[in-house]
Amino acid sequence: MDGDFRTSFVREPQALKQFPALVLNADYRPLSYYPLSLWPWQEAVKAAWLDRVDIVAEYDQVVHSPSTEIRIPSVVVLKDFVKPQKRVAFTRFNLFLRDGFCCQYCGSRGDLTFDHVVPRASGGITSWENVVAACSKCNLKKGSKSLRNAGMALRKAPRPPSAEELRNQGRRFPPNHLHQSWMDFLYWDAELDE
Repeated sequence: MDGDFRTSFVREPQALKQFPALVLNADYRPLSYYPLSLWPWQEAVKAAWLDRVDIVAEYDQVVHSPSTEIRIPSVVVLKDFVKPQKRVAFTRFNLFLRDGFCCQYCGSRGDLTFDHVVPRASGGITSWENVVAACSKCNLKKGSKSLRNAGMALRKAPRPPSAEELRNQGRRFPPNHLHQSWMDFLYWDAELDE
């Protein structure tokens, strides 16, 4: 590693984020797609050193200790299988992910909030079955009225998603940066071109 790279690496905190490692479960699937299961390079090196992961792909860059040199891992696979969670937490983020980050009334994207289909003022509760992603415009239009009184309709009925549904939905929203070494592992079940 040349001195300029090492100096900039240490002096620029953002440089530490430049080499994340994709973390795969023992079955070679990402632990999660959205957010993508990534570790900082330091965690990946530590896990490899402790023999908790196998390194399956590396960056060209290396890091040194006084006695060791190691290429920075770009893809690691856990040696022990981590059982995926079956229960999905009811969070704003998971709600938006379930609804594809679009308003469930008009289909627009961006400027999202959430709306109670049966308003709380009318006894509606905050649950997967009664809350949907909504743009600000539709949320204001509906207000505390029923769908019928507001003259609005849902694109699809709200329901609790399964963990697998959210994982699959997350695959539709890749992060801004995908390292080339990750591609075979992110789309392992994609149909191959003939």
